[in-house]
Amino acid sequence: MTDTGTLNFQWSQTLIAGFVAAGASDAVISPGSRSTPLALAMLRQHRLSCHVAVDERSAAFFALGIAKASRRPVLLLATSGTAPANWLPAVIEASQSGTPLVLLSADRPPELQGCGANQTIDQSALFGNHVRATHLLGAPHDGFSPDYLHRLTARAWEQAIWPHPGPVHINQPFREPLLPLAETACANMPETLHVTIPTLLPARRDIDDLVKRISGRPGVIVCGELPPNREANDALTQLAEQLACPILAEPLSGLRYGKHDRSRLFVRYNDWLSDQAFVEQHRPEWVLRFGSFPVTRNLQNYLAGIRNTHAVVDPWPRWSDPAHRLTHLLRAEPADVCTALLAKSLSGAPQSWCQAFSAREATAAESTEASHIGALLDEMPEATALFIGNSLAIRQLDSFSGSGKKNIQFFGNRGASGIDGNISTAMGIAAVHGSVVALLGDLTAQHDLGGLALAQGRNAVIVAVNNAGGGIFDFLPQRDLPEFEQAWRTPQKISFEHAALTFGLGFDRADSIEAFKMALRTALDEGGPHLIELKMP
Repeated sequence: MTDTGTLNFQWSQTLIAGFVAAGASDAVISPGSRSTPLALAMLRQHRLSCHVAVDERSAAFFALGIAKASRRPVLLLATSGTAPANWLPAVIEASQSGTPLVLLSADRPPELQGCGANQTIDQSALFGNHVRATHLLGAPHDGFSPDYLHRLTARAWEQAIWPHPGPVHINQPFREPLLPLAETACANMPETLHVTIPTLLPARRDIDDLVKRISGRPGVIVCGELPPNREANDALTQLAEQLACPILAEPLSGLRYGKHDRSRLFVRYNDWLSDQAFVEQHRPEWVLRFGSFPVTRNLQNYLAGIRNTHAVVDPWPRWSDPAHRLTHLLRAEPADVCTALLAKSLSGAPQSWCQAFSAREATAAESTEASHIGALLDEMPEATALFIGNSLAIRQLDSFSGSGKKNIQFFGNRGASGIDGNISTAMGIAAVHGSVVALLGDLTAQHDLGGLALAQGRNAVIVAVNNAGGGIFDFLPQRDLPEFEQAWRTPQKISFEHAALTFGLGFDRADSIEAFKMALRTALDEGGPHLIELKMP
């Protein structure tokens, strides 16, 4: 019989080899004892890039960032007990945003469950319905079948990427001892199990019906957060040109910046959609919506007022209709729907339709004041990733980012829109892209100071906009409460300079747009990790 430590390690090697064969290239490990066999198997798998993060919450968001940037599952490992419970916020974000993760939680064996054993909790349903699947494995046993483990990993991999990308949980108990008694040969790499993911194409009858509703009529295309896809960008802009309609595109749509045609793109809608008279006079007869539901209230309200054809294109099995105005749901890829529509004889809307939007867009662009958003985008190098924080930051980006030819890829945690884990997520994006700029509010930055540890050795610039607390609440009804400052605005006393020094980051402080541009330019030129505190009134 094989000794228990060696058996644990051989089992773990086989499991990890299966994931690598399926396509895994990154693993994020938090130190722990019970997870030792899996950690050792990961670290000794030469085809796997391993990242070690001490804090499990930061580790999970870091893995989330890697998965967002690479669009492929990332392995995440923690020991038993409360360790994997710290993953929950990132697991929720991954589930809501369609980001694939494989969660590997080590556990105590069955005989130590429910009897008061240390560091032992019920991990069987730790993440509830926030995971696409849960696999509760038994403890490694003699004579196990490698074929079984390899097919299990292939199955879990598919569940993480299709039909709705998201997290999959594998719970793995181990008996002691956890280490092998002697050196163990590497597990054989299995042949890749090829899983074909279907392409969802729109039905001809649905396209024909849609053509009748949109051709020659005034309408709008609205784009929320979308996975990066140049083909889709080109198809969307061609469709807007054919229909002579505006595209109202959020930054996370990927349409605002790039080399594609942007002549039908409108990005100042937060200004002119606040004009109710304009809104009432320019109600479209149809809307085609791609990606997630919009971020900002004015665009949300505009969509809520459209009671005609409201078509949503989304290949994922989710229901995205908080305004309850949906009339058509096309389960297909955006590029394929656009291509199918373009193959039909489409007429454009009356010329005056788009001209009215263009006139308002031009006026809004002229009246927009210089902002730190514009300064940031001006200084960012070509092909840089920008991570944007939630609350006020994402809304300011939506209002002031404008549009341009520069190749900038935008990222955010808009699945659940939390302010937790934003620094760690940005560092995961840096691990894939090679560099990142993160623009965060002061409370968001404070919420994830531990994530600064993951910035070490990376080309990362973190901008903390210090506006003395929760600036988003200045725009909400709570601002009139006598307890507003104490319970909502919550100005904090924190030294970002000391935080930067603690984790070995360069630091600068700016209190004007020009000083900010200079600080950002210096940080980008120097490379490495930097934290810039931007003091705002």
